[in-house]
Amino acid sequence: MSTWMVVEDEPDLYDTLLALFGIWSIDGVAFTNGTDAVKWIDDVDAGSAETNIPELAILDIRLPGVEGPDIGARLRQSPVLKNIAIVLVTAYYLSPADEKKAIEKAQADDLLYKPLPVPEEFRAVLQKAIAKRQAPLPEEPAVLKQPSQAAEKPAAEPEAPPAKPEPKPSPADEGKAPADAAEPPASAEKPSPDAGKPPQES
Repeated sequence: MSTWMVVEDEPDLYDTLLALFGIWSIDGVAFTNGTDAVKWIDDVDAGSAETNIPELAILDIRLPGVEGPDIGARLRQSPVLKNIAIVLVTAYYLSPADEKKAIEKAQADDLLYKPLPVPEEFRAVLQKAIAKRQAPLPEEPAVLKQPSQAAEKPAAEPEAPPAKPEPKPSPADEGKAPADAAEPPASAEKPSPDAGKPPQES
């Protein structure tokens, strides 16, 4: 069975809300002033309050002691109750700026004006606030990867294979002339023994 919290100082509306909770098979944690509500939150955080954790808080904005937006802010600071849905209600007209201020302070999920909607419509609004709080957080969109810079560059030319080292001569070949050394052509005439001598007189 679900549990809902209500803080309302108007006796008639207080009784009406608890009657609706009974019709809807919902347990109620109810207070008529903000001071008692904040004390109960402190007891929940301390582990000394014997109660089910509510999934929703209906908070009148103008209350004796601590006002509704301050109760909502205290709920958001609670490690136990910080994720419950919060709906603010009021019979007083608020300017758009005051509405925004109250909602932001309580981190409320909705704000309703009195007189409240008919029971079925009222319940639908409350269930919507609960569903909003219980919905999983959306996943972050996948980040598209930028094209690789390497893909944009032209393919590198293949490197030339390393030059093979020249074979070293073996010890037996040391001192020999290279096989491909140029030799004088066989047909070359050898110089005459008399070449270079002065001619003899006859």
